[in-house]
Amino acid sequence: MKDQIDIQFVSDIMCPWCVVGLGNLNEALAQLDDKVSAKITFQPFELNPDMPQEGQDFNEHIQQKYGISKEQSDQNRQTIKERGQEVGFDFAFKPESRMWNSFDAHRLMHWAEHEEKQAELKNALFKAHFTHGQDISNYDVLSGVAAAVGLDPKAAKGILESGQFAEEVRQKEAFWQQNGITSVPTVIINNKYAISGGQPAEVFKKSLEDIMEQEKAGSA
Repeated sequence: MKDQIDIQFVSDIMCPWCVVGLGNLNEALAQLDDKVSAKITFQPFELNPDMPQEGQDFNEHIQQKYGISKEQSDQNRQTIKERGQEVGFDFAFKPESRMWNSFDAHRLMHWAEHEEKQAELKNALFKAHFTHGQDISNYDVLSGVAAAVGLDPKAAKGILESGQFAEEVRQKEAFWQQNGITSVPTVIINNKYAISGGQPAEVFKKSLEDIMEQEKAGSA
């Protein structure tokens, strides 16, 4: 009988390491498929909650936020591209790449949980932003991404235009911040254990195995 594991994946669509972390977590779960049955819920976190609607040039943003040079920013991008390739993801950074406000995308993710389409929408939003360079703060783009994963685009547009789920998302974001999460991805296992960062698959696998052993020891 497989062990049941509850996973809360706290992340932001603007976070490239969240893409890498999710890919490696999924790989670790695939390697443990004969032992583990996992339910993943995606939780909201905004790296840049004050990002203006027009967004900001990616390089400019990274250099300002982290106080690094353009050369260092370029090197970071190359590292991320290589890590993305390892999990089958194409980071297509371009000179015109921008950071966007992700709050409305998180509102759609909240809705997608009820529609049992969270994982599909999360992956599609990552690709829309990092691979296709789309503005994921734009309602037409968001409803199109929703439609691509089998969600009702009219319902998506209605949610976006009405401001629905804004309070729920803010409450969730506040909850995770109040519980000490300051960076993403953070992976919460069984509401007890936290794994931080875009870890390699083998690190996730070892952590999950250790957690399962601890859970069994605790219930013995």
